[in-house]
Amino acid sequence: MHLPLNALRAFEASARHLNLTRAAQELHVTQTAVSQHIRKLEARLGKALFRRLPRGLALTDEGQALLPVVVESFGNLQRALEKLGDTRPREVLTVGAVGTFAVGWLLPRLRDFQQACPFVDLRLLTHNNRVDMAGEGLDYAIRFGDGAWHGTHADRIMDAPMSVMCSPALAHGLRTAADLARQPLLRSYRTDEWTAWFEAAGAPCPVVRGAVFDSSLTLAEAAAQGAGMALLPVKMFMRELQQGRLAQPFAQELHRGAYWLTCLQSRPVTAAMAAFRVWLLTQANAAPDE
Repeated sequence: MHLPLNALRAFEASARHLNLTRAAQELHVTQTAVSQHIRKLEARLGKALFRRLPRGLALTDEGQALLPVVVESFGNLQRALEKLGDTRPREVLTVGAVGTFAVGWLLPRLRDFQQACPFVDLRLLTHNNRVDMAGEGLDYAIRFGDGAWHGTHADRIMDAPMSVMCSPALAHGLRTAADLARQPLLRSYRTDEWTAWFEAAGAPCPVVRGAVFDSSLTLAEAAAQGAGMALLPVKMFMRELQQGRLAQPFAQELHRGAYWLTCLQSRPVTAAMAAFRVWLLTQANAAPDE
């Protein structure tokens, strides 16, 4: 069956503009040619697709039914041709990311990266901020700290100030930092965080006896389930705050580090690495206050 692509393109442009002259200008043909294509398509279908008005066109019911199908089909065709036209071979990119950053920031943007860099075959591994880039075969590692790791090049992605977070039920009884002395203070492997937060808040630090976690993800989940107070990077748990699973009872923040994109200085930069770096830093700079 012969598919009248030119006629369908003329129909789609005319339906979008509801004007034959503007459709002809877009398609770089005459208005007469556009009109002929539409008439032939209508004759083939045995249905009128437009009503001719004194100042333009209006779609008939049949035209309105056909339009979304044509738009979707041309869109699918264009995307397929773009993929075929991309002559770059697919490149594997292996990225290790601290789990908090992977879940809280990277995964919600993964679809955007796949669309922006379709030639990159991303392999995403998670870690708890301890990583052996050479031993694990990583092109990049995303981690939290001060950016000073021996033998690596580091690009700052974003600051990650931490604040007290807990379940909404526990947050109701908190008025001042001193109220935290009555609650379990959940801990990460960075043992001095609570002491530093209380110092920044101008309050004495109570004895810290809460459970210890090696991941902010499990620390946050414990806090959400009412196990106690947690110091967490707020930007990584915005969804939990918005959903009401976590609450932030105090505005006081603790600045102890940032998220960094790191790679070994000895690692040659591939096209996939360069594309990921540009995309990641552009995304981070686009929404600095998220």
